[in-house]
Amino acid sequence: MKRLSNIFVAAAVSLMLTGCGLYNKYENNVEGPADVFGTTADVQTTGETSIAQMSWREFFNDPQLQKLIEQALASNTDLNSARINIEKSQISLRTKKLAYLPSLYFSPQGSLSSFDGATPTKSYILPLDVSWDIDVFGSITNKKRAAEAALMQAKITEESIRTNLISTIAQEYYYLQLLDRELNILISTDSLWKASLDTQQALYENGQAYSTAVSQQESSWLDVKTQIVTIKRNIRSAENEICSLLCITPQHIERAKWYAEDQYHSDAKGKRMFDKDFLKIGIPAMMLEYRPDIRLANYYMEEAFYNVQTARAAFYPSITLSGELGWSNNSGFVNPAKLLWQVIGSLSQPIFARGQINANYKISQLTEENLKKKYVQTIVDAGNQVNEAMADCMAAREKHDYYHRQVEVLHEAYLGTHELMDAGKASYLEVLTAQERLLSAQLNEASNMYNGAQAVIALYIALGGGTK
Repeated sequence: MKRLSNIFVAAAVSLMLTGCGLYNKYENNVEGPADVFGTTADVQTTGETSIAQMSWREFFNDPQLQKLIEQALASNTDLNSARINIEKSQISLRTKKLAYLPSLYFSPQGSLSSFDGATPTKSYILPLDVSWDIDVFGSITNKKRAAEAALMQAKITEESIRTNLISTIAQEYYYLQLLDRELNILISTDSLWKASLDTQQALYENGQAYSTAVSQQESSWLDVKTQIVTIKRNIRSAENEICSLLCITPQHIERAKWYAEDQYHSDAKGKRMFDKDFLKIGIPAMMLEYRPDIRLANYYMEEAFYNVQTARAAFYPSITLSGELGWSNNSGFVNPAKLLWQVIGSLSQPIFARGQINANYKISQLTEENLKKKYVQTIVDAGNQVNEAMADCMAAREKHDYYHRQVEVLHEAYLGTHELMDAGKASYLEVLTAQERLLSAQLNEASNMYNGAQAVIALYIALGGGTK
């Protein structure tokens, strides 16, 4: 017992002399850039509100889209794998917490021995072996705290996969709506151009047009036909992509129609995607609070901090208490058995470990320093993503009115040119040019609508939306 007392006294004195701070808790003292969003126009960067605070059900209010997202959150393979990783991290953390307790082993032994043909002697021992590592220098504590940080990493990784999944489902859904809209435009154009072709064919048969006019018109009409086939094929691919995310076999995806006015302007139900009052990004601190990748980078630094502490603790002694308690007849008595107990205290102080302890410590320090730099870079990247998404939102918003007016003007021009051709005052080339320009403008308008929706989704995710 005196030996055990000396061990504890030596450990306590050593701990007081070193003042090593091995039990200190992690604090994030890494400062990011002050103007994280940079210079952005037409954006609210002050105040306490942000679209990131909206739940995904509030942000995506299309019932069909909500149904798809809910199904994806329940069945997506990557997301379920992330949830399994959380459970594995929880098990690992429980193991680290149990390291504070002693380990117990029941290891009975028996023997039968004889010398020179004598009657065999039976002996046995029924011990309960105990081993207890005393956490004097914080090795167990820091490993436990590192495991807690790893658990948070697993949870935030699941959250990140979740937000990316919501974003991807929404993007594919809007892409399907874009393809539907383009298909409707092409089908309508197909009918108009077929009628124009029939007119050119009739004029040719009556000697009022050249065969080249018929050929040119037919070529343009066939081009529309091929575009329709391509759009239908793209619709199938987009539906298959969503089915893969939902972990279901290929099938039709139900979706609502996409109306430009409802999508891009305020209505009686609330503010829509391109309303300036809707696009609130909040103050930079809000982004730090909601973005999964920034919080994940912080927990990476926390784990690295505790790994440094653990590596540092390896320089100091480790204290282990071990013992044995049980029954045995090894003392010479066959029956009854006698009580056996033994207590041992040991201290192990590293002196020379071929440089491994020092190397581990330096590597853990370098890892921590590297993660600090990555944390700052993550903040910078986040600010750039917000800036880019906002710029895309504003560009699509400004172009929308121009495209809409262009479609109206070209539609009027097409009708007027067709009437002039019927009156013999315009050529078929003028009509053909008007048709093709109108079709191009209609497709550009639809594409800009899709780009705008993508930009708003990107802004929502860049600000940390989708976590609720």
